[in-house]
Amino acid sequence: MQHQIILIPYNPKYAEQTVDMWRASKEKAIGQKALHSVKDHIYFLNSILPERFHVELALRGEEVVGIIAYNESEVSQLYIHIDHLGSGIGQTLLNKAKEQSSGRLRLYTFEVNAIAQRFYEKHGFKVIARGHENEENLPDILYEWVSP
Repeated sequence: MQHQIILIPYNPKYAEQTVDMWRASKEKAIGQKALHSVKDHIYFLNSILPERFHVELALRGEEVVGIIAYNESEVSQLYIHIDHLGSGIGQTLLNKAKEQSSGRLRLYTFEVNAIAQRFYEKHGFKVIARGHENEENLPDILYEWVSP
């Protein structure tokens, strides 16, 4: 049976599965291993991220297939399970952030991540700056979406 994708507010019972998915997705996207331990990543997800962002998961059955962390002006994290790229999950999560936004969202993506750039540009984001203010020390791109 094919499970439907549902969005839920982040629940710590999914912490390990979420971090495993996130790390695999990010490594595939940028070709770089995670800089932090799984334990530190779980702490970030459970304790740091929710202080400033709404964190939501996309589930298929009990499997975590995506995560987004956003507030009214910024998307901090958006990762999709590598087996589910191109299936519409990212668009569903991004649309949720757009609906909850102030009408303007900013986000960063890595310059090396051409798939993410095409995705964001397809969904109305425009490049507004380039730089590399990140712990990975990789060139990145600042995008902005403004509600039509």
